[in-house]
Amino acid sequence: MVYMEISLTSLEQAIQTLEQQLDHETELDPQKLNTKYLGKRGLFNELSKQIKDISPKDRKQAGKLLNALKNSLQTKLGNLQLHKAEDWVDLTFPGTLPPQGHLHPVSQAIEEISEIFKKIGFTRARYPEVDWDYYAFGSLNMPPDHPARDEWETFFVDLPADKKMGKIVLTPHTSNGQVREMERLKGKPPIRMINIARCYRRQQDVTHTQMFHQFEGLVVDQGINIQHLKGTLDYFAKEFYGPGTKSRIRPFHFQFTEPSFEVDFSCHLCHGTGLIGGEKCSFCKSGWHEVGGAGMVHPNVLKAGGIDPNKYTGFAFGWGVERTYTLKEGLNIDDIRLLYSEEMRFFEQF
Repeated sequence: MVYMEISLTSLEQAIQTLEQQLDHETELDPQKLNTKYLGKRGLFNELSKQIKDISPKDRKQAGKLLNALKNSLQTKLGNLQLHKAEDWVDLTFPGTLPPQGHLHPVSQAIEEISEIFKKIGFTRARYPEVDWDYYAFGSLNMPPDHPARDEWETFFVDLPADKKMGKIVLTPHTSNGQVREMERLKGKPPIRMINIARCYRRQQDVTHTQMFHQFEGLVVDQGINIQHLKGTLDYFAKEFYGPGTKSRIRPFHFQFTEPSFEVDFSCHLCHGTGLIGGEKCSFCKSGWHEVGGAGMVHPNVLKAGGIDPNKYTGFAFGWGVERTYTLKEGLNIDDIRLLYSEEMRFFEQF
């Protein structure tokens, strides 16, 4: 750019032209633009050299105009460089990972339980959570007048009943999968199943929810006896709660097992003694926690699944995932309903 005559007015026009030129610049490289306008041989320095041709009385004002121009150019070029840096993306650079959550405590427990039984040959199964009365009750040796079949205990679905299968219910336990598993294998053992699913019962308090999860173990083969059941319970107790945990079984009554047992695990706080510092353990009161039921599969249940009870025997066990999980050391959850609340401060602890 050549300036033949320099006066204050022509300098102002040249400054305006230079700023407009930058505003309509097609060069995209910020470094090249900086060299072009503010470099040693750049347009600004070329224009500044003409100040000697300004009349002495106007040079002070010309200096102010040139300083203002330099500040303006630096600001515009700086903004262009920043904008370019924001638009530039290095596709080889690792991305910024979003915040990660974690599995719900119940899902964590289900995964852990599944892995524990997988180690000893159990196969994970899943059966309907909305099922026929036959699979939930009838095939499990429960008579028509059994209290569990009362509408105050079980959720019945408002649909027509089937002549053979009966009404449709929300399964009150995972035991509905027992006969279904036998049918799936066409009555041909061995069976070693762990069934984990949602269950529903019409009760809710600090230790119960109307929807909860259960896991059901079923083993059927020749020569299966109570020792196999007790060994499995001991194994699970030690794997889930720690090597010092023990299990015990107490005589009970269930329609689908004979003999039947209640299952207890030793308390993790008092280690089964019932005492802490000479005082009664406030958590378990006795040294043991009741977790669920178990027993040898009733011959009538084997028959319902097409298995000869004279040739095969089996055991079954099942209890709530939430109940089992809340007994873990260090949790001290005194209200099981917290697991299904919206209290994020509670879940962030896991």
